[in-house]
Amino acid sequence: MSTITDPISSSGNPQLFAAIDLGTNSFKLRVVHVNPTTHRFLTLHRLKHPATATAAAAVDSLRHFQHILHSLHVPPAHLRLVATSAIRESPNQSQFLQLIHQTLGLQVEVVSGYDEARLTYLGVLQFLPYYHRTVLTVDIGGGSTEFVVGFQGNVKLGVSLKLGHVTLTHRFVKHNEINAMREYIRSVVNESGLIEKVSQYNIDIAVGSSGSIRMIEKAIFMGYSNDLVNEIGLLEGYRRDWKFSKQELKVLVEKICEEEKEGEEVYNKRVFFKTRSAFIVAAVILLEEIFGLLGVEEMEVSGYALGEGVIAEKLAECFDGFDLNVNARWRSVLRLASRFNNKKRMTSAASCASVAQEIFTGLREWNKIDVLLDDKDLEYLEAACLLHNIGLITGKKGYHKRSYHIIMNGEHLHGYNTEEVKLIALLVRHQRKKFLKLDHDSLREFTDEMKDKLRVLCVIIRMSAILKQYQSLSIQSIKMSHSHEGFKLVFMDSSANGVESIPADVDVELRKELERFEMVVEQKLSVVLTSTSGS
Repeated sequence: MSTITDPISSSGNPQLFAAIDLGTNSFKLRVVHVNPTTHRFLTLHRLKHPATATAAAAVDSLRHFQHILHSLHVPPAHLRLVATSAIRESPNQSQFLQLIHQTLGLQVEVVSGYDEARLTYLGVLQFLPYYHRTVLTVDIGGGSTEFVVGFQGNVKLGVSLKLGHVTLTHRFVKHNEINAMREYIRSVVNESGLIEKVSQYNIDIAVGSSGSIRMIEKAIFMGYSNDLVNEIGLLEGYRRDWKFSKQELKVLVEKICEEEKEGEEVYNKRVFFKTRSAFIVAAVILLEEIFGLLGVEEMEVSGYALGEGVIAEKLAECFDGFDLNVNARWRSVLRLASRFNNKKRMTSAASCASVAQEIFTGLREWNKIDVLLDDKDLEYLEAACLLHNIGLITGKKGYHKRSYHIIMNGEHLHGYNTEEVKLIALLVRHQRKKFLKLDHDSLREFTDEMKDKLRVLCVIIRMSAILKQYQSLSIQSIKMSHSHEGFKLVFMDSSANGVESIPADVDVELRKELERFEMVVEQKLSVVLTSTSGS
C-alpha cells in the first residue's frame, strides 16, 4: 500500500488535490478526490472563469478559487498553479506574478511550451489506455497549439507553436480572411520543422485533448453537420467512442464556414458551441490544416488535458509508487461517463462515488458483515456510481434503465469481463425504484456469494444516490463510524450551524433506504449533517 509522503497534507483533507491553470482563454480550477490505495481520482469540482484583460480582475478570479479551496480544506501543499502562453509571453509577467503572490500568497509556476505539452500528454494518459503506444497529442489553446509525441510516459518530442484559436480569430476571422489564415497556419507549421520532426516517429494514434477539439468531436457526434443536433441521437449512437475522421472534420468545416458566410452563426453556432462559438471557425480550420499537414486520418479525443496532467504529476510527488499507467480499465469508465454526462452530472456522479466509498469503507472496517468485501467490489461500486446517471442524457423518466442499456450494449468498458460489466450495469439499473431481489432472473449466473455482495453494494449506491442530492460545495468530508448503537454517517459542512437535519425533500426517500440498509446489513444507520466545529 502506498502512503502520502507530504507532511503538510495533515493541514486539510489529504485525499483532495487541486490544480489551477491560467490559460489564454480562461482560468480553470480542478479539485479531485484521490483513493490513496489505488490512486484512482475523480473530479469533484471544475470551475472556469473567462480570462480577463486586467490584473485586478485576474486576482478576483483567483481569490474566488482560493475561497473554494479553503472551504473544501484542500491542503496548500496539494495545490499546483500553472500559467501557460498568455502569461508566458506577457511583457508584464513578473509584475503580475508578484501581485498574485503579495495579494493572495499564491505561487504561480509559468511553464514552458515544452512543459505545457508534456503535462498535457500526462493528462491524456489518465484518460486513454495508450501508455504502451506512441501517441501524437494535439492541444489547441487560445494562444498556442501544443504538439507532443509520447511513449510510456516519456516525451519524445514537444513543440509549441503560436497558433491559437483566439489569436487567429482576432487576426484573420474577424476580417474575413480565411484563405490568408490557412496560408499563415501552413507557413508557421512548415517553418517550425514540425512535419519532419513528427515523421521520425512511428505514430500509433493521434489524440486531441483541448476543449475546442472536444467541442468539435461533440459536434460531429451529435450530427451538427447534418442539422441533426439532438440528444436522442447521442443515445442511438452510444457505441461510438471519442473519435472522428478526417472526412467528418472536413464536412463540419464546410458546414461552419457556410454558416459564417450566410450570417447564421448567432443562432446555430452560439447556441451549440456556447462560449467557444466566437472562436470555433478558427479552431476547426486550424485542426483541418493540422490533419492535412501531419497526415492524420483519424483522431481520438481525451476528456483530460493539462489540468489532469498537473494533478497526475502532483500525485507522483505525494504518493510512493504512483504509476502513470495505473488501472487502465478504470479509464474506460471515465470515458463512458464523460461521453454522456455534462459537467453538472459528472460532478453529481463523483459526489455519489465519494459517499459510496465512505460507506463501503465503514462496512469493510467493521469486519462483522456476512459478506467479504474486497478492492474489486469497491471498484465495481465506484464505476456504477460514476455511470448511474448517464441515461439522463435523454430525460429523467426511466433514466436508470437507459443507463443499464448503454453499459450492457455499448462495449465501452474495456478490461472488464462479461460478468463484471453485468454486475456494474445491475447496480446502475437498481440504484433507484425497484430493489434488487435475490431471485431475479438477471442473477441466475451469479454465485450465492456474489448475489449477497450485490445486495450490499446495491444498498450503498441507493443510499449514496440520495445523499449526494444535498451535498454542497462547502462539504468538507464524510465519515462513517460504528458503535453499539449501529453506524453513523457524518457529513462535515463548514457552513452548517451546529448539528442539522437532512432536508425534508431528501428525508422521505432516505428513511426508506435506511430501513433497507438495516434489513440487509442487520445494523442501523443514522445520517448527520454537522459543522466542522461541531462534535
